[in-house]
Amino acid sequence: MAVPNNTMFSHLSFVLVGIPGLEPWHPWISIPFALMYTVAVLGNCGLLLLIATQRRLHEPMFIFLSMLAVADLLLSTTTVPNTLAIFWFGPKDISFSACLSQVFFLYFGVTVESAILLAMGFDRYVAVCDPLRYTIMLTNEKIRKIATAVVLRTFCVIVPVVFLLKRLPFCASNVIPHSYCDHIGVARMACADISIDIWYGLAVPIGTIILDFVLIAVSYVLILRAVFKLPTKDARHKSLGTCGSHVCIILVFYVSVFFTALTHRFGYNIPKHVHILLADLYVLIPSVLNPIVYGMKTKQLREQMVCVLSRKARWC
Repeated sequence: MAVPNNTMFSHLSFVLVGIPGLEPWHPWISIPFALMYTVAVLGNCGLLLLIATQRRLHEPMFIFLSMLAVADLLLSTTTVPNTLAIFWFGPKDISFSACLSQVFFLYFGVTVESAILLAMGFDRYVAVCDPLRYTIMLTNEKIRKIATAVVLRTFCVIVPVVFLLKRLPFCASNVIPHSYCDHIGVARMACADISIDIWYGLAVPIGTIILDFVLIAVSYVLILRAVFKLPTKDARHKSLGTCGSHVCIILVFYVSVFFTALTHRFGYNIPKHVHILLADLYVLIPSVLNPIVYGMKTKQLREQMVCVLSRKARWC
């Protein structure tokens, strides 16, 4: 009888083990993760509720901010509950289809967030450099078109990742040394050539996230040029103040993404458990800090929050 060709076998499920090497510490690590996730959910949901209910916040900047909050909730909820379940109950089985879904929504959330930050950069550029045309250039109809373009671009870029993984045969171990499924982590479990996955995994960040970052940087160079041409110090300070919260959020997001990506691909001397811990944090930290940073640095949000908390929202 012929021996079965094992190279054609694919696992129906995988096992996620959390952070390899730190298994005894999982219950303790889960405490800050659970707290941060709770803050992320409450902060972003509160931000969405505030923007939805306060008419004074129905402006392009806050509409983009609400989109960012939705992206944060998607990104953190895709991974963190699964990670906490592993920390609390041990290694967890995940079906191949659920793993593919997690990969899709993980990269969808990251790429959408980057695109929204670019849209917010354009919003700040128009507000500072061409304020008289602000309401004309950023109407509700144009914002809807921008949101549609963000979703379509991201969908078209991320869907091939799912098909690249789906075509691979998995005939070796089905244990993934990670807290969630990610593209290259799953692809490395395959018993086939994954060169296409590696190259596409490089092309997506370069063609989307890095390009978005470069365009945001260009927009802020133009903003700074315009600001320094203003006649008074107060005018310059006010213009820069409108961009402060956005700059903080840009730094939080891109620093965490770039640092994690660089250590994952080039930090060969960094222990595996550090890689995984950083990967767990980078999907959570922006979701935690974004509503806090915007709430602290945006005057309109602070005023509306004070109105709501003091139960005087009907007069605000």
